[in-house]
Amino acid sequence: MSKSIERVAKAAAEAGLPIEIRRMGESTRTAAEAARQCGCEIDQIVKSLIFAGKSSGRLYLFLVPGSRKLDVAKAGLLVGEDLDRADPRQVREETGFAIGGVSPLGQPDSVRRYADETLLRFGQVWAAAGAHDAVFAAEPRALIAAAGAHVSDIVA
Repeated sequence: MSKSIERVAKAAAEAGLPIEIRRMGESTRTAAEAARQCGCEIDQIVKSLIFAGKSSGRLYLFLVPGSRKLDVAKAGLLVGEDLDRADPRQVREETGFAIGGVSPLGQPDSVRRYADETLLRFGQVWAAAGAHDAVFAAEPRALIAAAGAHVSDIVA
């Protein structure tokens, strides 16, 4: 098991979130790929999007449903600064996750986390578990709590 996947499993256990990490054998990098692999609706896929503050360089994690786009203006107002997509190298260096496997769990304290409120309408959602083909299912409120994310309206 990779270090990233182990970190996700450890973070879930420490948060009291029972999960089973599945290696799907094929890529789950996109929400559409993940939904096909998991056998769920595309909006049950939690996209973990990393943005950087334009002035601070600080990383922010936004959890949004699979078919939705982050409203960067809303998100910027929420965090108090304009945002840009984070550089993949910065994401890897600061979070330990590569793009395509960024998990809501196991994030360093320096990364502020936010979740879109529409995720709460599902009984179960699927999120990345630290690798391009690793996922886990969880009840959304429990996942958001374990991730330490603030719930808000952040999608377009």
